[in-house]
Amino acid sequence: MIGLLIVSHSARLAEGVQEFVGQISGGQIPIIAAGGAGDGSLGTSVERILAGLEQLRTTDGILALVDLGSAVMSVETALEHFSGPPVHISNAPLVEGAYLAAIEATSATATLEHVASAALQARDLIKVYE
Repeated sequence: MIGLLIVSHSARLAEGVQEFVGQISGGQIPIIAAGGAGDGSLGTSVERILAGLEQLRTTDGILALVDLGSAVMSVETALEHFSGPPVHISNAPLVEGAYLAAIEATSATATLEHVASAALQARDLIKVYE
């Protein structure tokens, strides 16, 4: 089973994405929100990210979906202190990527590579046809 780690500068945004994709996946996969700074303000927290990774330790792999570039740096820093299943940091849009990743992750045969690839397909979604 593949887990999703949602990393955002906003705790509420991360929790909202977690709620959304949790409903999409029917609660079949673990999804952890790691948003906001340690004091509750906007920002990222290596400690919260590391705690999220630890909660996903029993999975076969973890796809980290991030909102902005500095969140990537925080995940990379957390990974220096984590020795669990493989982790892939996605370059997909946060919401759409998490949505597609969650759908793919519900498959019994889903691998981290498949879930990561599904998330990246979100970059090609067209929302408005003009």
